[in-house]
Amino acid sequence: MKKATSKGFALSSTAAPSGHAHEVAWLPDDPYGTATPAKIGMWIFLISDAFSFAGLLIGYGILRAGHPVWRQPAEPALGVNFTAGLTFLLICSSVTNVLGYAAVVEGKRRQAEVLLAATALLGAAFLFGQYREYSGLLREGLVFGQSARASIFYVITSFHGLHVFIGVVYILAVLRAYARGRAGPRQIELLGLFWCFVDFVWIFVFSSLYLIP
Repeated sequence: MKKATSKGFALSSTAAPSGHAHEVAWLPDDPYGTATPAKIGMWIFLISDAFSFAGLLIGYGILRAGHPVWRQPAEPALGVNFTAGLTFLLICSSVTNVLGYAAVVEGKRRQAEVLLAATALLGAAFLFGQYREYSGLLREGLVFGQSARASIFYVITSFHGLHVFIGVVYILAVLRAYARGRAGPRQIELLGLFWCFVDFVWIFVFSSLYLIP
């Protein structure tokens, strides 16, 4: 009997009653053996979604380059400090999400539930902060449709906000299933991929819209 080789199969030299000398037993391919259809599907979705954000940010760059005066005199400046605080909330939510997944893998159910709930709470706090920001900017004169700057700002940030909202609902749904014993590490891992993507994309949105003078 020969042991499994690095080529992904094993040869058996045990003679079968029919006279066949060898049997081939295919083994899982180590680099891809843990890539479930759900994980592959999530990665495909995230890659396609990344192109959506890239298209919006490229469109922002084209619009801005085509306008000698980007910020109209009556329009307010964006609150960089306030939004930096919201960005910090998202970064913290990524940390709690990763720690929550680690707790799930280690079988620490109570700790995992608390961390996942904290992730959802931080995401909800970000959405509330974005609502407060929108309310203030609208009162100060940054109105959708009145300028390219206002329109592209609301389109990009609300598109990301939609992802955060979906992520919060996703977290709560998986958390409920996990508390009832209907979800495990695989489901939490898929959730983590989506949430970390949402947080990662926001870094580019924040840098492009808020930090570029």
